[in-house]
This record gives sequence, structure tokens and C-alpha cells, in this order.
Amino acid sequence: MESFIASLPHANAGFNTLTALLLLAGWWFVRHGQISRHRNCMVAALVSSCFFLAGYLTYHFNHGATVFPPVPVVRGIYLTILLTHTVLAAVTLPLVIAVVWQIAHGRIAKHRRLARITMPIWLYVSVTGVVIYVMLYHLYPVR
Repeated sequence: MESFIASLPHANAGFNTLTALLLLAGWWFVRHGQISRHRNCMVAALVSSCFFLAGYLTYHFNHGATVFPPVPVVRGIYLTILLTHTVLAAVTLPLVIAVVWQIAHGRIAKHRRLARITMPIWLYVSVTGVVIYVMLYHLYPVR
């Protein structure tokens, strides 16, 4: 069980990467009028984000917080990225729910307006999640 918990940050980075790629593909498809492919990508991005969230909560429930090492300047950059990531991650979930709600009820215009705000935030959260992972587990790992 402990090795499973220890592997979750790596899996979560994979889910964040997959989510970012699916968001970009979904955006490309909708811009090119391929609505069913857009929908499929967005549903897959939502599922990937759900797997991420489950893994994130499981890891932190069992492991607790991981503290970035005291590396001058870099720690400040890391904490800035972490702060913006965390605040926007908290905003992302209700936004995604609202976007899905709008399209599920056939409110395409409202869906589009809200998606134009939600997509870049969701993408930022996914990408910065990978940046945080790389900084914390590869560039400056806690020993």
C-alpha cells in the first residue's frame, strides 16, 4: 500500500498532463467545428481530472504535505506558482460544473461564454500542476 501511495504524485502528474492535452485538443476541435470530438475530449478531460483529484486527496490524506526545500529564490517562485495554482484549482471545480450544467441543459450560448473563462483557468491549473510536480519531485526533491 505504501508503494501505491508513493506512486500517486507521478500518476497525478500524468493525469494533469493528459488533462492539459485533452483540453487543448478539445479547444482545437471546437474551433474547427468538430463538436462530437470536442465533447469527447472534454468528457475525457473531466474524467482525467477526477482521477487526479482522487489520487491527490488519497496521497495527501495518507502522506500529508510535502514541503519544498529552502532553496533561496527558487522557493519563492515555487510558492508563487503553488499559490496561483491552488487558488485557481479551487475556482476550477465550480466553473467546470457550471459549464457542464449549461451544455447539459442545452444552453449553448451560456456554455460558450462560461467555457471561454473556464478553459484557460483549467488549462493553467493542469499545466502548473505538472510544473509543481517537476519542481518538487525532480528538480528539488526533498531527501
